[in-house]
Amino acid sequence: MPTVLREGPYRIYFYSHEPGEPAHVHVDRDSSSAKIWLLGSRLANNYGFSASELKKIGSIVRKNQQELWEAWNDYFSEHRG
Repeated sequence: MPTVLREGPYRIYFYSHEPGEPAHVHVDRDSSSAKIWLLGSRLANNYGFSASELKKIGSIVRKNQQELWEAWNDYFSEHRG
């Protein structure tokens, strides 16, 4: 589970065993978790974040989108079987 970014209380990462899915990141804080598609920064799943926190998370993902895309592409191009 490579961690790509930490901002404030949020850990942004992806699972290394999900290369067949469209590019996305997981965001955790304490026991809350969300999955965000990188294309359009759209919410895929939410487990425990409030609407206001999801807005903050969306802003973080959009602000760092280039870095997140590069990390996704670099990692999965190296680890494709």
